Amino acid sequence: MATKRDYYEVLGIDKNASADDIKKAYRKMAIKYHPDKNPDDPSAEEKFKEAAEAYDVLSDAQKKARYDQFGHQGLGGNGGFGGYGGGPSMEDIFSQFGDIFGDESPFGSFFGRSTGGQRQRVRRGSDLRIKLKLNLQEVANGVEKKIKVKRHVTCTTCGGNGSKNGTAVTTCQTCNGTGQVRKVVNTMLGQMVSTNTCPTCNGEGKQVTDRCDTCFGEGRLLQEDVIPIKIPAGVAEGVQLSVSGKGNVPPRGGVAGDLLILIEEEEDEELKRDGTNIVFDLYVNFADAALGTSVEVPTIDGRARITLEPGTQSGKILRLKGKGIKELNGYGRGDQLVHVNVWTPRTLSSDERALLERLRSAPNFLPKPNKNEKGFFEKMKDFFHG
Repeated sequence: MATKRDYYEVLGIDKNASADDIKKAYRKMAIKYHPDKNPDDPSAEEKFKEAAEAYDVLSDAQKKARYDQFGHQGLGGNGGFGGYGGGPSMEDIFSQFGDIFGDESPFGSFFGRSTGGQRQRVRRGSDLRIKLKLNLQEVANGVEKKIKVKRHVTCTTCGGNGSKNGTAVTTCQTCNGTGQVRKVVNTMLGQMVSTNTCPTCNGEGKQVTDRCDTCFGEGRLLQEDVIPIKIPAGVAEGVQLSVSGKGNVPPRGGVAGDLLILIEEEEDEELKRDGTNIVFDLYVNFADAALGTSVEVPTIDGRARITLEPGTQSGKILRLKGKGIKELNGYGRGDQLVHVNVWTPRTLSSDERALLERLRSAPNFLPKPNKNEKGFFEKMKDFFHG
């Protein structure tokens, strides 16, 4: 799969561009590369779609914020228009962005939907929203899931238009198939023209004369779907991914909405997440800290054995390189930080107490930190900031 270009580069703008600048840049690129204006250039349609995909992300504040922070991976791995299921179709682009072109829209002739200067917009179905819980291992390495959802899909009997056998449908006589009606009102300031949804066909541009026996004229059916999705490594609590075209289809024709997936993280019993790093609290007894030992610790990839040097101090932090969480953009991975805690017993037997009393005043048991011993804050600064 080809590497996606930076969306700001696609539209020829910088990251400080205003919403109005983004809109103007997209309009310019869409008109420049419209396939009708470039019939001899097979790459024009791809550039046209690329510009629409960039605008889909940069014109949406939430998507733009994720893209600025995480790049293309922050949008689910495949960029704009939901991030899954391939690039946008021309119908998707027309239904979503056609209005920003006003009377100079290049979309009308391309889609064959221009009638007397009016366009019938492609209707879009509603989005579906679900929550998906992931454990720490799934968050760290990424995972493929199959999700069951109930959604409205196109009726196969009528092809989605709601009519018997898909043929019992006529063009609305009120709006002549445009889905809109114009009303001219004479005022003291002159004629005022307003455009409203056709009340006869509710904006559909057509009327069913005999309803489909399967969907009863709805053009869609509610069914349970199993949808495979790929969750990229490094997602976090609150990140929203989307699967394009896996939401509901609208009644009697149109494009489906998206499936929106809100990520929730399950808390791990032993390991804690801190950005891309994993933190583990290791408790050892005094003898092991003084004499040194070898212990096993949990990691996101299983268990790993580490060595404690003789004289290990409480608060020491050991770093397991590359044992953390992959970055969402896929260019790096965090570490696992093992925080050593020397356990002080709360209760002692008489023999244990007598033994410690004999050691209390021993020369090597008196605290003698040297200048190289760092305090807690210095250690944390070293590990998290440099």
